[in-house]
Amino acid sequence: MTKQELQDLFQKGPIILDGATGSNLMAKGMPMGVCPEDWIYHHKEAIVSLQKAYVEAGTQILYAPTFTANRIKLAEYGMEDRLEELNRAMVRYSREAAGDRAFVAGDLTMTGRQLYPVGDLMFEDLVDVYKEQVRAILKEGVDLFVIETMMSLQECRAALLAVKETCDLPVMISLTYNEDGRTLYGTSPEIAMVVLEHMGADIVGVNCSTGPLAMIPLVKAMLPYADIPIMVKPNAGMPELENGETVYKMTPEEFADACEQLVDAGASVVGGCCGTRPDHIKALADCMRGKKVEPIQKKNRPVLTSERGFVEVTLDGGFKVVGERINPTGKKALQEELRSGSMQMVRQFARDQEIAGAAILDVNMGTNGIDEKATMLDAIYEVISTVDLPLSIDTSYVDVMEAALRIYPGRALINSISCEAEKMKELLPIAKKYGAMFVLLPLSQAGLPKDLDEKKEHITHVLEAARAIGLQDNDAVVDVLVATVGANPSAALECFETISYCKDTLHLPTICGLSNISFGMPQRIFVNTAFLNVALSKGLTMAIANPSQELLMYTALATDLLLGKEGASERYLGTVPTTAMKMVGSKDVKADSQTKEEAHHPIFDCVVKGDKESIIREVKKEVEAGEKPSAVIEKYLIPGINQVGEYYDNKKYFLPQLIAGANAMKEAMEYLEPLLLAGKKDEAKATVVIATVEGDIHDIGKNLVVLMLKNYGYRVFDMGKDVPAESIVNKAIEENAQIIGLSALMTTTMMRMKDVVDLAKEKGCQAKIIIGGACITESFAEEIGADGYSKDASECVKLIDSLIQSKL
Repeated sequence: MTKQELQDLFQKGPIILDGATGSNLMAKGMPMGVCPEDWIYHHKEAIVSLQKAYVEAGTQILYAPTFTANRIKLAEYGMEDRLEELNRAMVRYSREAAGDRAFVAGDLTMTGRQLYPVGDLMFEDLVDVYKEQVRAILKEGVDLFVIETMMSLQECRAALLAVKETCDLPVMISLTYNEDGRTLYGTSPEIAMVVLEHMGADIVGVNCSTGPLAMIPLVKAMLPYADIPIMVKPNAGMPELENGETVYKMTPEEFADACEQLVDAGASVVGGCCGTRPDHIKALADCMRGKKVEPIQKKNRPVLTSERGFVEVTLDGGFKVVGERINPTGKKALQEELRSGSMQMVRQFARDQEIAGAAILDVNMGTNGIDEKATMLDAIYEVISTVDLPLSIDTSYVDVMEAALRIYPGRALINSISCEAEKMKELLPIAKKYGAMFVLLPLSQAGLPKDLDEKKEHITHVLEAARAIGLQDNDAVVDVLVATVGANPSAALECFETISYCKDTLHLPTICGLSNISFGMPQRIFVNTAFLNVALSKGLTMAIANPSQELLMYTALATDLLLGKEGASERYLGTVPTTAMKMVGSKDVKADSQTKEEAHHPIFDCVVKGDKESIIREVKKEVEAGEKPSAVIEKYLIPGINQVGEYYDNKKYFLPQLIAGANAMKEAMEYLEPLLLAGKKDEAKATVVIATVEGDIHDIGKNLVVLMLKNYGYRVFDMGKDVPAESIVNKAIEENAQIIGLSALMTTTMMRMKDVVDLAKEKGCQAKIIIGGACITESFAEEIGADGYSKDASECVKLIDSLIQSKL
């Protein structure tokens, strides 16, 4: 399938996808707990008849049932050696069902392994896993690829790169979002759209998680940033329990009507997920018949993102500081740390600059005595785990730049691409491949431009080269090349002219290295501030500077206010303390404590900040000073992880920070455990048996619950995934467990939770049973007779605490 063929489909109206596969195959006899691809391999007619029914209903793109046929998933069944055989068979069956009436998409999804730094799977290894599956699928031949039901933006990137580096077929990507409108890893729909469309995805959207109406806000959030079509594949409403079975009660007509609202909101590719059948897709196709797809208005909004953070670089928006501190130049202490392999100062600089008001962080690892590429990658992993700000990648080496962009889970800023022919030739394609924006540096091989006209020529030359490979002007931020006013009295005037030219003629944002203007001058802060005031009045968009310079930051806020920029009043009033006069010498005022994080004990801070590197050192110091190990746990570790949980509940933290905090605490607990055993160790709070139920092989959430419970002092037996009810209940009885914890991600396996509840009653097991998982609700827990429900690991700890207390 060519991209043009995909575009041609839209001429007929919204593209119709297929519906659910797993639940319909189970209705045809597929048991729980088996490898789906292997069962389909031996029951070809089941999938062919289902997919033929979808085609008859109006499906234009069928998903081949290769969903979990990657090496990691197949290994869970001991079938990794059948990867090519199974993938080819799945595509072949779908081809037979589609005939010449529908296109066939190779289907990729999550592996269940968490990527580093949250887990231990390295990014390039995951790309290889997906490439292996893509190559197998291509041997049988598909028309396009779909990457679906994704919870991690970084895993989406890995799968997308795997497809694009293997073939040139179109790619659709859909993620699944929580009730708060973010993925498990904290990515918003806008961020996903921006990152994936700039990396070359052809269609981006959402599937599973919810019914159609709840997806409308997600579509509306993506639409302002979408330069490509938006897809939706909702469930047939939310699952309900009826006569001991999980059912979806949304009728085909109700489903179609709700999907029409999604199309009206901006979606143009529609299908069904859990609970949908061929009659749902027929009703949908009938409803969409005659409906037109509006041409996409290309916006290419200049947006930078991290996995969780989002910054729009607008000409008339607020001035933005690119924090310059993560750079070893002139910082001997940082240089020594980097040479020793430590990232503690990098993390601290990142936190401090975020607190001080930086919008973007520049990361530069250029110093002698280190492997710059390896150190850059380590720094990026540390910074993205510490703060949510987008990054500017700053290096003189092309290989370092590409390696950094490859593992960066967002849309980064390249600092920088000059007019030098070789640099443009190498770096512009990298910017295109990884969807990055770039700082356009109007330097040539001859050096600095001699005047404004030559500077304009250099800018034009880079923009033309960028357009030639498919980049757009809005992907660039022009560096106005600040020289020192001490050496060139016209330096500032030349910058102001460049800013005005870029804003008024090219309509492009601008950036500068702010402190360059005052180099060699006394009282540099005043020169910098005066320069900034005038530059902002000319339209300067952002500057690379130290955000801890309060006079500079507050002056920028005040200047935005006076220039009438959108939101400037709120930013000024919300940021500048009434005591800000302290900056300019007033002796009668005190610093506003609300502008700084409250100081806590270093051990507490290590847990909250996820600082595994420092926590053992701090714990050792406390114990050597005479503090009892049990007191360290009670006074610092437990309050620290409680704070992490509170941040998570309030959506200040997301899964990566939650796991980082839990892992830091785990390091401390492992150090303290022998000391506790040597003395009088407190008894474990209670015994918990926890498992993912039979038929379900998803365990990310369950693993996090296990980690958190152990950190809180519970005695935990983790039975793994796909565990039969009999084994769970027997283990609980054997260990005299007070709590049984059950997890399920799929609607097709959630009823196995009821099996455990019923069996526990039958066997007289006294353990309280709690449940959780993406598809689980509190009402479902009540319906099956469970004792409690928690939506995440942090809430699970609180739930178990309350259940244990109620039994005392």
